[in-house]
Amino acid sequence: MTTSSSSPATDVDVVLPCLNEAAALPWVLGRIPAGWRALVVDNGSTDGSADLARAYGATVVHEARRGFGAACHAGLTAASAGIVCFCDCDASLDPALLVPFVREVLDGEADLVLGRRRPQGRGAWPAHARAGNLALARMLRRRTGLRLHDLGPLRAARREALLGLDLDDRRSGYPLQMVVRAADAGWRIAEHEVPYRPRTGRSKVTGTWRGTWQAVRDMSRVLHEPPRVRAGGG
Repeated sequence: MTTSSSSPATDVDVVLPCLNEAAALPWVLGRIPAGWRALVVDNGSTDGSADLARAYGATVVHEARRGFGAACHAGLTAASAGIVCFCDCDASLDPALLVPFVREVLDGEADLVLGRRRPQGRGAWPAHARAGNLALARMLRRRTGLRLHDLGPLRAARREALLGLDLDDRRSGYPLQMVVRAADAGWRIAEHEVPYRPRTGRSKVTGTWRGTWQAVRDMSRVLHEPPRVRAGGG
């Protein structure tokens, strides 16, 4: 774990959905801000990811049901901190970048803070994945009015408010469903640019056109949900 003194709070859990990410875990866990807890959600790894995560000081949660949303939600329900963050476990995003996100939530400036990915180097974000993300961002704008540019996995919000959204997608639509239901509930949603590096290993979702198409289908289904009006996220 890092020893940075810039962490705005120690009551923070970082959910890291994980499926065979042993090669990336040491770097990712080494970038978790000091005092924060890393929750590595093992989603059926066969490469020793769970044991490696424990060796690096992370709390490991096992989720047998396959799916990005299943892993993310298992981490959310296992979290106990007041603030919960999400980050991919493939070394494409630096969890240390979550520090200002958390500070913004704690200061009451936003209820949900998202990272807008900016590719760093060749291969960081395949063209088909970027195109699918852009199409979804446009559909999200029509559905909610939010002028967001990305539906990336780097994000922070209060745990109790997230649980109150009753998220039930367990596939690739989970991150989008979080944003849609937060918007329906009147949350203040902020977006900030973050560097996006080439991932370690092959993507399980957007590494192929087929995976990207399935993700877009999952998310399109979420966009056709009827609006759900709830209390604010603060």
